[in-house]
Amino acid sequence: MLNQLETLAKTAQAELSQLSTSDALNAWNSKYIGRKGEITQMLRRVGELSKEERPIFGQRANELKRDLESGYEEKIAAIKIAEMEQAMQASALDVTLPGRPISRGRLHPSTQTLRRIYQIWADMGFQIYRSRDVETDEMNFQLLNFPPHHPAREMQDTFYTTNPDVLLRTHTSPGQIRVMRQYYPEPIRVILPGMCYRHEQITARSEIQFHQVEGLAVGHNIRFSDLKGTLINFTNRLYGQGRPTRFRTSHFPFTEPSAEMDVECFLCDGKGCRICKYSGWLEILGCGMVHPNVLRNGGYDPDKFSGFAFGMGPERITMLRHGIEDIRYFWGNDLRFLEQF
Repeated sequence: MLNQLETLAKTAQAELSQLSTSDALNAWNSKYIGRKGEITQMLRRVGELSKEERPIFGQRANELKRDLESGYEEKIAAIKIAEMEQAMQASALDVTLPGRPISRGRLHPSTQTLRRIYQIWADMGFQIYRSRDVETDEMNFQLLNFPPHHPAREMQDTFYTTNPDVLLRTHTSPGQIRVMRQYYPEPIRVILPGMCYRHEQITARSEIQFHQVEGLAVGHNIRFSDLKGTLINFTNRLYGQGRPTRFRTSHFPFTEPSAEMDVECFLCDGKGCRICKYSGWLEILGCGMVHPNVLRNGGYDPDKFSGFAFGMGPERITMLRHGIEDIRYFWGNDLRFLEQF
């Protein structure tokens, strides 16, 4: 049986050296060293030999099979290279063609609006001040003229932690107190961008998280006319020179007097459309003179200092600018939406 194995191995080796295609090589593998191959079948007949012949036969059979398997691997690698070269020579491959463009990421539409806002306020001399997302009830409400049980607290459904005095900020206004206490008695000109959180039902017009950009200026003899002139200059930069604006009286606990600022609808030029609800005006921010109590809580004497504050929502500004009707798109991560920007 050992002689038969030697003869079979030589025959298999000779045939292997003549092969030149993958199909022929696969057929050879099945014939000799596959599960039903002739070499494999002879190895299974080792039980027919005597005890003395089995180790000699088994050792030699394994050596021959390993040699054939090694030759098979070398041959298949060589054939694959040859077939690839042949295919490349036969096909019309133009190596001078430009490669496929790499799909690059884009800035989120909220980020684009935020960066534009940052640039405008930086050009006007305002610094960016980062404040914390997790705040105390005192900072978020009480020091901003929201005493306990104040009805205005109901306007801002709040995410509280297990500690009832610690919460996720509902607006960026707590940063006003922190920046005043840090820079007192120096004049202040800062914007405070960041994420805000409110426990609201998610709809096309409301989300549980959104960006705000707060603004604060504190100094001597700052007047409401300074606030108006500063904000009009901002809207001219953001929406175009000469865009009509208006101020409407409003109420915020931390400013007095308070106002809301509108800009003439830039989609219909004030004629009235679905986006501006046919009023011809778009509300873009709230503002007012810093309340004396808030100045005092920040460390500034309201008899010597005055200031103004404002707050705007980048998502709202982006929605108005591009006619986006559902705020949920900003957090849905749908590439069909994001790639438009």
